[in-house]
Amino acid sequence: MKIKSISFHLFAIAILALSTASGHAHSDKAKAAGPNGGRILSGSEQPAEFLVTADRKVQITFLDDHGKAIAPSDQVVTVVAGDRAAPTKLTFTKSGDTLVSDVALPEGNDIPTVVQIKPTPTAKAVTDRFNVNLSKCPTCNNAEYACVCHE
Repeated sequence: MKIKSISFHLFAIAILALSTASGHAHSDKAKAAGPNGGRILSGSEQPAEFLVTADRKVQITFLDDHGKAIAPSDQVVTVVAGDRAAPTKLTFTKSGDTLVSDVALPEGNDIPTVVQIKPTPTAKAVTDRFNVNLSKCPTCNNAEYACVCHE
């Protein structure tokens, strides 16, 4: 009787471990950086890459189904970043096939950020919230906000 009970528990643990491992492997495989090494924002119907440029401005690049850059059309993007008491609001203008913010991100290396993207000016906004950690990941060499190594 004890052997059946122990066997059942070991079997249950093995199934749980396998399902957890396969779920982790799937999420690692699904995560990728954008074409410029930025973070992929996939909450809306049109995926976009969020990239912090060398001058700390934010560049948004819209992507097709194959991850290739496409020119923005009617999308409206706003970003609010920094301290809640004195946030910095970034608005965007077209620059070639991308949108570039009018101002730079606030000072610091780990910046709370809210990105809102409207597919059209009258559509409902899709919101992404994350910290823009500008430290380099030692494994994938992307900035931590765009790291593809871990979740």
